[in-house]
Amino acid sequence: MASFPRRSARTQGFTLGAPRNFTAGSTVLFLRSAGGTERSNALWALDTRTGQERMLADPAALRVADEVSPEEQARRERARERALGITGYATDGDGNLAAFTISGRLFVVDVATGDARELPARQPVADPRPDRDGRRIAYLSAGQLRVIDVDGSGDRALAEPDGADITWGAAEFIAAEEMGRHRGYWWAPDGARLLAARVDESPVQHLYLGDPSAPLSEPTAMRYPAAGTPNADVSLAVLDLDGNRVDVEWDRQAFPYLVTAHWSEHGAPLIAVQTRDQRTQLVLAVDPATGRTTEVHRDTDPNWVEINPGWPAWTPDGRLVRISAGDGAYRLVVGDQPWTAAPLQVRGILDVGDDVLISASEQDPTQVHLYRVTADGAERITEQPGIHSGTRCGDVLAVATSTMDEPRTRVRVHLDGQEIAEVENLAEDPAVDLNVTLLRLGDRELCSALLLPTGYDPADGPLPVLLDPYGGPHAQRVLARSQGYLTSQWFADQGFAVLVTDGRGTGGRGPDWDRAIAGDLAGPTLQDQVDALHAAAAQHPELDLGRVAIRGWSFGGYLAGLAVLRRPDVFHAAVVGAGVVDWRLYDTHYTERYLGDPNEVPKAYVENSLLADAGNLERPMLIVHGTVDDNVILAHALRLSAALTASARPHNVLPLAGVSHMPTEESTSENLLLLQVDFLRKSLAR
Repeated sequence: MASFPRRSARTQGFTLGAPRNFTAGSTVLFLRSAGGTERSNALWALDTRTGQERMLADPAALRVADEVSPEEQARRERARERALGITGYATDGDGNLAAFTISGRLFVVDVATGDARELPARQPVADPRPDRDGRRIAYLSAGQLRVIDVDGSGDRALAEPDGADITWGAAEFIAAEEMGRHRGYWWAPDGARLLAARVDESPVQHLYLGDPSAPLSEPTAMRYPAAGTPNADVSLAVLDLDGNRVDVEWDRQAFPYLVTAHWSEHGAPLIAVQTRDQRTQLVLAVDPATGRTTEVHRDTDPNWVEINPGWPAWTPDGRLVRISAGDGAYRLVVGDQPWTAAPLQVRGILDVGDDVLISASEQDPTQVHLYRVTADGAERITEQPGIHSGTRCGDVLAVATSTMDEPRTRVRVHLDGQEIAEVENLAEDPAVDLNVTLLRLGDRELCSALLLPTGYDPADGPLPVLLDPYGGPHAQRVLARSQGYLTSQWFADQGFAVLVTDGRGTGGRGPDWDRAIAGDLAGPTLQDQVDALHAAAAQHPELDLGRVAIRGWSFGGYLAGLAVLRRPDVFHAAVVGAGVVDWRLYDTHYTERYLGDPNEVPKAYVENSLLADAGNLERPMLIVHGTVDDNVILAHALRLSAALTASARPHNVLPLAGVSHMPTEESTSENLLLLQVDFLRKSLAR
């Protein structure tokens, strides 16, 4: 059998072959590749009458090679999409017609017959979406928002750019990267109009990304709104099918961020907008005929108003559905009435009908369950300990369940509350024997996972310790599912005790926990790693506190750098992977949420930067960074290396040629793990 690093790289972390992107209905649709090492997704259907699966559309059968344009590659980077083939699709209201792209070409498939055909749309095509009745497909192409009839006729532009830096119908960088909004247009329920975003990027500064490993290639100019600099100018318009336009009116100077939009048959179109400091958020109802807006709800917070998926929405009887932070919990609110309360922490709204389907955590933040909520209370509908997600339409519910006991996610389809089928999962079995214990450590009961080598016997002697956190806002690593610990277990099997800890800000524990990092991304996050380490060692004497390393990627890379620079008394080596070094170089919406505007609070940026501490380095540090990273740009690593060099501090730099924020090529992914282990062993050797 091949090594774990090779198998993990080849299977993209054992995700290839797993079903994903579910749409519930009388036919349940999903994407899946042909096996655990196949990257190209096909579109599949499961008939709820028979429980049988069938393939609807296969890129190989359609004879389309996968060619990805630079614009599509950027979209996939924002969505963290690494697969090929059909990477997304959209359906009409009843799920009878699906639209998708391959290599910038537009295809539709009749779900009942499986008849897939290409439409003669202008290329390259992006983000196609049928109207509710399946008569027309709207799509994006070269900055235009276009529409084509499902029979292939009538292809036309509804909105065209009126400048070089203007696009219609697409999510700008900030929305896709930080707000969770990956789209920029919404069909009216009757299919007669669309609500569309116009994005003007001309105010946004240019960054020039050049790959040093390809000196003959010109640098790529990209618009990147770094903290304290101008954002894109985003506006909205209602467009009818003849191209007539009604601009939507709101105070865009005071509320420049378009967070999300919602348009259903149950009420007027809704939009959510935020102030630049994110402390005030409005839900506005839009009059499609005039473009005028009416305030429906206002949220304020002294730190920031959280963005949660699935809101705002209308109930069938016209009440506003939203998520509100209050009384120690993220609560589901319908109309003016909270329908949930602490200890339930609502994570997202999945479906709104006569009841509301939500995902939430209760006493244990390492678990996420599905709940059916009415005015009378919340009923948990998933029982098995683990992580559950779902999609629902009418009486059909598809539930994806990941647990500590099973190596693969299981997806079960329910009709009228009864399980009728399980979707086949073709992902490879990781064949990893997990030796993991979930812990609650210290006074703050920090959620942690301790992994020891498979078959470890305390008589074998103490183990060097490797902290393996993300540790930043929203991103929990300590969850009750086995898939999240595979790489950590491999590191443990190389002779380490691996500790993974979710500190303050990482989510799942309520508004106060999230806001404990306001104004200070460094202090609480680092202290929680130190406290968890010491609390774990007090319970497990096999942890050798004289040999402690830390590795991380992205925010985890930043945290690893912090650890050895500010606490060399605790940490003896660090792998800084794609880490943020200078928060002035990171984007507006994320960074200003936690640290404020650098033009107004420059001190916060100095205090949270790694650069001022570079002269303190006295431990081995390996800096790893992709040369074409368009999220945490290479300048972070170079500036840290320059500051260390200026202070005559030895360090190692590993540039990943041609790699963006996440490595995807097999040999790079495999060897990156092996090189880290080699560095850690040498650094901790006595």
